[in-house]
Amino acid sequence: MKIAVLGGGGAMGGLFGAWLARSGNDVALIDVSKAAIESINGNGVRIDEKSGESSTIPVKATNSPEAVGPVDVIVNFVKCYHTEAAVRSALPMIGPETTVLSLQNGWGNADRIAEVVGRKRVLVGLTYHSATLLAPGHVRHPGTGITYLGELGGETTSRLQAVADALKGAGFEVSVSTRILDEVWKKLALNVCTLPTAALLRFSADQLNQHDGTRAMMRGLLGEVGSVARAQGIHLDEAENWQAITTLLDRAVGARGSMVQDVEAGRLTEIDVINGAIVDAGTRHNIATPLNNSMVWMIKSLQERYLKDAKA
Repeated sequence: MKIAVLGGGGAMGGLFGAWLARSGNDVALIDVSKAAIESINGNGVRIDEKSGESSTIPVKATNSPEAVGPVDVIVNFVKCYHTEAAVRSALPMIGPETTVLSLQNGWGNADRIAEVVGRKRVLVGLTYHSATLLAPGHVRHPGTGITYLGELGGETTSRLQAVADALKGAGFEVSVSTRILDEVWKKLALNVCTLPTAALLRFSADQLNQHDGTRAMMRGLLGEVGSVARAQGIHLDEAENWQAITTLLDRAVGARGSMVQDVEAGRLTEIDVINGAIVDAGTRHNIATPLNNSMVWMIKSLQERYLKDAKA
């Protein structure tokens, strides 16, 4: 299968792209970072596993979708605020049968992609793998988990199964879901609870579950997610989701969430499509979301400060 990974120079894009290439697919990592492209083309993608094992996987990288040409699948890992621009830049890779799969964080990415390429091309997914970019072309992979895939309409299609088979062949545990939006909201709940909390405190994933205060904050945030999900007809079992979140945090020893990485690197965060999505849904359905509001205010204040300092 011919596959392009948008954001392939990042942690998750590098991990997925490298594993897909290792299993025999024709993979191109698409990124705007010159340092990432040069490192990957010269040395491959190095992946350090939680076990201490390390592997280096050859894979090609480029900033030119035109040079890649039409592909079977585009996997999108770019940050939410780059979605539209990245997909527009990827149009030269879209042929008559090309599928665009979003494995991004947050809510609303599928609609942004559909505005560019049409809803019929879009698959939605999420993954519970975690990865940290240590240097250009160098990824730490501290946490594994299931990757869920689905059609927006809930049907099971041949293209959905083909993408799932490619990921399974690459070593990923994959589940095809007929209720993928429910699964997206479960992952959104995890991110809502953990990402801003960790970013504000600079905690690793496992540290979030070691303190009464962070546990209470996360449980409160989850309660607000549950309220707005139910108002939209999304099935989210809070008790089950809480158990899944705490179990995942305990297993992800040393893992650093994407928002921690963004803050430490002085980048824009994805707070608007994570906690901001809960605030927006609460506003639409007249449901109070004070904890999520607070997280949005605090992360945006922190972000404003370091972005302003960077320009000084």
